Amino acid sequence: MSLEILFVFGLLLSTILLFIWDRIRMDIVAMMVVVALAVSGVITPAETVSGFGQSLVVMIAGLFVVGEGIFRTGIAAAVGSWILRVGGTNEKRLLLILIPVVAGMSAFMSSTGAVALFIPVVLSICRSAALQPSRMLMPLSFASLIGGMMTLIGTPPNIVASTQLEAAGLAPFAFFDFTLIGGVILLFGTIYLVFIAPLLLPASGVRDAAHPHLREFAERYGIQDHLYKLRVRQDSVLIGKTVSQALLRTNYEVTVFAIRRDGKMLSSLMPVLSETVIQGGDVLLAYGEAEGIEQMCSETGAMFFGFPSGEQTRLHKEFGVAEVMLHNRSPLIGKTIREGRFREQFNLSVIGILRDGKPLLAEFNGAPLQFGDSLLLAGGWRYIEALDDRRNFVLLETPAEMTESSARWGHAPLALIIMVMMLGLMISGVTSSLTAILLAAMAMVVTGCINMNEAYKSLNGSSLVLIAGMLPLALAMKKTGALDLVVDLLLDTLGQSTPIIICAGLFVLTSVLSQFISNTATTVLIAPISIAIATGMGLSPEPFMMTVAIAASTAFSTPIASPVNTLVLVPGNYRFIDFVKVGLPLQIMSMVITLLVTPLVFPF
Repeated sequence: MSLEILFVFGLLLSTILLFIWDRIRMDIVAMMVVVALAVSGVITPAETVSGFGQSLVVMIAGLFVVGEGIFRTGIAAAVGSWILRVGGTNEKRLLLILIPVVAGMSAFMSSTGAVALFIPVVLSICRSAALQPSRMLMPLSFASLIGGMMTLIGTPPNIVASTQLEAAGLAPFAFFDFTLIGGVILLFGTIYLVFIAPLLLPASGVRDAAHPHLREFAERYGIQDHLYKLRVRQDSVLIGKTVSQALLRTNYEVTVFAIRRDGKMLSSLMPVLSETVIQGGDVLLAYGEAEGIEQMCSETGAMFFGFPSGEQTRLHKEFGVAEVMLHNRSPLIGKTIREGRFREQFNLSVIGILRDGKPLLAEFNGAPLQFGDSLLLAGGWRYIEALDDRRNFVLLETPAEMTESSARWGHAPLALIIMVMMLGLMISGVTSSLTAILLAAMAMVVTGCINMNEAYKSLNGSSLVLIAGMLPLALAMKKTGALDLVVDLLLDTLGQSTPIIICAGLFVLTSVLSQFISNTATTVLIAPISIAIATGMGLSPEPFMMTVAIAASTAFSTPIASPVNTLVLVPGNYRFIDFVKVGLPLQIMSMVITLLVTPLVFPF
C-alpha cells in the first residue's frame, strides 16, 4: 500500500470524524480537505479546485435560483396551502401526502430538482402549521432518493447499470424494471419515515420564532376586533369622492387601508392614496371603532357585511403589516398621523400605535407622534419590503406571513410555466439537466420573477462549498488506487460465497462508498466487477447489477452522500449525526428488501 493511498484513507477518516465531532462547520471541513489535497500533491492544484467548476455544483446553484423564483412569486405558499387543506396541521398526515408526491416526481426528474422545488413548500407549510422543518425536510430528501430507484431515468446509477449491461452484450434494463423493487422500498420507507423517523429527528429546526404572525400583531395593538369589511352601495355619497374628500378619518376615525375592486386588492396594485377615487361596489377594508363604523355606514351609504376568515386568508397573501419605531431625529415626531401623510410618502396606512407598551385605542389619528412610539403600518407587501430603505423608521418586526407572501404574485403564472418547461426538458432529454436548469434560472430573472440581488441571496454558499470541496476527495481516491484496493478486498473475501451473500457484500460496499463519493462514480466502478463475478460463477448478471444500482441510491447516512441531503442540511438545522441516526436503519431496511425482492424479479 503506497503512502499516497495511506494519506487518502487517513484524510477520509479524519474528514468523517470531524463531521461526526460537529465542532467545526462542514463547509470549513470541506475547504480543509481541499487545502490538504493541494499541499500533499496527491492530485494537481487544478484538480483540487475542480469541484467548483463541476456541472453538479452549477446545477445546484441554478436550482437555488429557480426555487427562489417559485418562492418569491407565491407558488410555494399556494402549494403549501393546498397540502395544508388536504393534510391539515397533523405532521404524520402531511408526510403521508408529501412523501409519495416527492417520490413520484423524483422517479421522472432529478431528485435534486424535486427537493429544491419542495424545500420552500415545506418551509411554508411548517410556518403555517407551527411545525419544525427539521422533522419534515429529511424525510423529504430521503423520499426523493427512494423515488429515484423506481425508473430507469430516476437517478444516474440506474442508467449506468443499464448501459454496463448493454456494453457487456446483454439486454439493458427496461424503463420500469426498477419499479417493483423501488416501489416496495417506498412502501416500507414511507411507514418508517412517517412513524419511526420523527422519533429520531431533532426538534430544533428553524421556525421563524422571531417573527410573530399577523394575528399576534393584531392582538398586540388591540385591533383584532376593529377590522371591518364595508361595501359601497350604488347610491352612496362616497361615490366619485377621493379618500381625502370623503373625510372618513376626520368624521368617523375610520382608516381605509385597502380597497377590493372587481376582485382585485388595490393595496397590492396601487396604494390607497388620498387621491384614490371611491367607486360604487368597492369593498373597503377599514380599521376603526364600532361606533364610528356604524355612524359611517348610516351617513354615507356604506354597508357592513363581515370579515370572514376566508377573506382574511386571501387578504394575507396580498396585504400585510410591519412594526416600526420612529428614529429620534425623524421629522414625523410631533406630527399627527394625518400630518405625517403616510399614504402619500410611504403608500402605507397607520392602523395602530403602541406608546409605553400600551395600544392607543381611541382617537390615535389626532395624537402627535412621540419618539419611541411603535407604529403598525399596513399595505401591500412590496411597500412593506421597501421600509428597509427608509430612514424615518427603525424596522422592528415583520410578520411570518411576509416570508410566504409575495409582492410579485402576478408573476406566478410565468414562474409556473418556467418550472414546467424545465421539468419537461429534463424528463424528455431534449437538453441536459444542467442546460434546462440554467435556462430556467435565467428565465426567472429575465421575466422579473426575481431580481439579481434575490438570485445572489438565494445561493446557499455553505452547501455549494461543501459539495465542491468533497468532490476532489473522490477524485483522489480513484486516482491513487485507494478505491480499487477496497474493491479487490471485497473480491478476495466474497469471491466463493453464495449469490445472496455476494449481493449483500456488493450492496454494503456500494452503499458505504456512496456515502462519501459520487454514487454515479461508485456505480461505474462496481458495475463491471459485479458482471465479472456473475459471469465467473455462471449466473445471470441482472440481479447483481440491480443490487448495485439500488444500493447506490441509498445515500441516507451522511449529509454529503447526496446533493439532496446537502440541500436540506441548513434549513433543517441538522448535524452530521442526525443523518446517521435516521439514515442507517433505512439503509439496512433497503438492503433487506432488495436482497429478498430482486431474486424474485431477476432470478440468479
